[in-house]
Amino acid sequence: MKSILLVLALTFAAQAGSAPVHYLKKKADWFKGDEARQIAANILSWQTDDGGWPKNVDTTKSCDIARAKLEATFDNSATTDELRYLAHMFGATQEPRYRAAVEKGFDYVLKAQYPNGGWPQFYPAMHGYRRYITFNDGAMVRLMIFLRETFTADLFKFLDEPRRQAAHKAFDRGVDCILKCQIKVDGKLTAWCAQHDEKDYSPRPARKYELVSLSGAESVGVVRLLMSLDKPNPEIRRAVEGAVAWFEAAKIRGIKEVVVNDAAAPGGKDKRMVSDPAAPPVWARFYEIGSNRPIFCDRDGIAKRQLSEIGHERRNGYGWYGYWAAPLLEKEYPEWKKKWGVDQP
Repeated sequence: MKSILLVLALTFAAQAGSAPVHYLKKKADWFKGDEARQIAANILSWQTDDGGWPKNVDTTKSCDIARAKLEATFDNSATTDELRYLAHMFGATQEPRYRAAVEKGFDYVLKAQYPNGGWPQFYPAMHGYRRYITFNDGAMVRLMIFLRETFTADLFKFLDEPRRQAAHKAFDRGVDCILKCQIKVDGKLTAWCAQHDEKDYSPRPARKYELVSLSGAESVGVVRLLMSLDKPNPEIRRAVEGAVAWFEAAKIRGIKEVVVNDAAAPGGKDKRMVSDPAAPPVWARFYEIGSNRPIFCDRDGIAKRQLSEIGHERRNGYGWYGYWAAPLLEKEYPEWKKKWGVDQP
């Protein structure tokens, strides 16, 4: 399952636009060269005083923003791939500045974790929904994958033993938090919301069009993380089985997403869902808790039942449907079930 987590980590990074991820598979000798050093200098120029990195910027290019204005975050793959890159640099060069930057960023990740094991989207700027335990766009799962690397992978063997032990404990707290966040409906375990309350674990909204719901996208990454755990205990098994059963129930058949030419639409294009009996099952991004019906939303925060009921801007500017759970159900869960002798839910 470690290979699944690596793919998951790289997928999150690629989807969110992480620039350092494109260099992480380079050979060790490459990190000794001039190009690697220049990229490392650029990445260091973006590291905030808190120890993390901002999002939605190419951190492999030189920073042209005053350091005091930079906000560290875990959103959109920020921080983790920068730390991996700098760890490669230290391994190749043994230069203390790279080690110091990794330690500073590592300490930042641990400091940002809540005592209950969750992580906010931003730290320390935690106002509004930024403070919630965040599964959105894989944020918390990515942090846990990173932390596990720090106490298992050779790349981070330079970290001192107290830090590695702290990472292990932080990872275990994260697993406990995930289990406590899993939503029950009529006594049955289902999936997760994209964000949860940092105190009582209840599902919480984010942006106006991201309502309290069961997530058909983020929950996949959470289940994969749980399935990667060695010798899963009964609680973890129940969590995985409950989520898999929910994904099976949440399948939507007979439709597919298309983009059509529409002269009346902005840009001349529009996204629509059309009937297709041969289409593979898809999942909605958000499901209403209780009814399990897909929900869609404009920036007014009012839930709608059909994608066609929301405006062009949000309909075309957000991922409302996807095949996120297909590999999980078709291959990954059966392999996990076979390995650990778990009954089909």
